Amino acid sequence: MRNPHYTAAMRRRQQRLLQTGWRKDDSNFNWSRTWRRLAGNYRNLIMLLVVIALAPPIFFHFRLRRFYQIQMKNCGWMRHPPLVCAHGGDSTNAFPNTMAAYRSALRSRVDCIEIDVSCSADGVLFALHDRELQRISGNHTSRVGYLSMKEINELDAALQFPKVFDDQKVPTLEDALRLVSGSVRQVILDAKVGPPLYEKGLVEKILAVVKRTHCTNCIIWAKSDTLVREIIRLSPNTTVGYIVMKDPKTGFRSNLLRMKRAGIVGVYHPLIDEKLVQILHWRNKKIYAWTVDDMVSMQDMLINSVDAVVTSNPALLQQLMLDTRTQCLEEGFSLL
Repeated sequence: MRNPHYTAAMRRRQQRLLQTGWRKDDSNFNWSRTWRRLAGNYRNLIMLLVVIALAPPIFFHFRLRRFYQIQMKNCGWMRHPPLVCAHGGDSTNAFPNTMAAYRSALRSRVDCIEIDVSCSADGVLFALHDRELQRISGNHTSRVGYLSMKEINELDAALQFPKVFDDQKVPTLEDALRLVSGSVRQVILDAKVGPPLYEKGLVEKILAVVKRTHCTNCIIWAKSDTLVREIIRLSPNTTVGYIVMKDPKTGFRSNLLRMKRAGIVGVYHPLIDEKLVQILHWRNKKIYAWTVDDMVSMQDMLINSVDAVVTSNPALLQQLMLDTRTQCLEEGFSLL
């Protein structure tokens, strides 16, 4: 009598042989079926090895691509650095729009200086803004257009800005241009239209001073579209710009593309984003961000690749650009 354990073991062995291709009525393997099974397992093994081999380079490719995208976002401005424009000169260390502020900015080697231009009651152009006049005089209703040249000449900004600087008298536009125009790449003349709403002859006065001082690197911008169009009409070769800002009453942004022949657009910096920059650059217009005085906003302007940053603190912007440049180069960013 057969051992039952032996019989059960033989039965299990026959079942395994049948599963692997052994014919019940034959003493040979079913080689075709067995080969297909082995070939299928081999292909699966090859595919697994291929996946294992390709996974690391694919992973690092996308990681490097992401790193490059972040690096381009943070460092791309270095290939076309924005102009550092001193708002009224270095108005952190001296009263804005004074010879002291301009000289301080020149010592900082800024790229450009922005000068506010206002007309006195007797037709003389001064480097002066109404808000600065109000600070100096202590009268919050003062307007440059209501004061004579003699009255403005008597003002002394040192009374409101008691720092160790000489010559904080209010300069005429001509004096300011003679000092700065030959020492910077660009001068921005911000033409202020104060009472009356549109000053007849203001454009002619500005263009005459620009011509007398041989300021070939002057650009003129204004909030008044009427004034800008008048400059374009009288002096087509002069580079002009218009201002884009948010209406304080309605909250709406002014028209972004409203003058074809204006090459510069001065944009209130909180309004600037990647899409706005793309639109203006696509229309061959340069974007000048104003007035950018804190480091976070300065970083945003660099990331958004604006063409110039108008700031009251040019030294802070210059230091930020230097530090960022050093970091980007250490991380392998290429300027090519």
